[in-house]
Amino acid sequence: MHSQPGRRNADTIDYIQSMLGQLRTMAEIEQCDMLAYLIEMAYVEAGDILSGSQPSQVANQQRHSAS
Repeated sequence: MHSQPGRRNADTIDYIQSMLGQLRTMAEIEQCDMLAYLIEMAYVEAGDILSGSQPSQVANQQRHSAS
């Protein structure tokens, strides 16, 4: 039984978001405000990708158009 590519991608993004949540907590405990903020932005981005409001390929497309 093989998982679909979309499901595997969602599982990966979900895992990344979970790890980011843990890293954010660690940064907050260490009072690294800017680091906690940046990690929070990545956490929100992962959530947007999971909800479908932000395609996972947007960053890659923006990089190529800036060249």
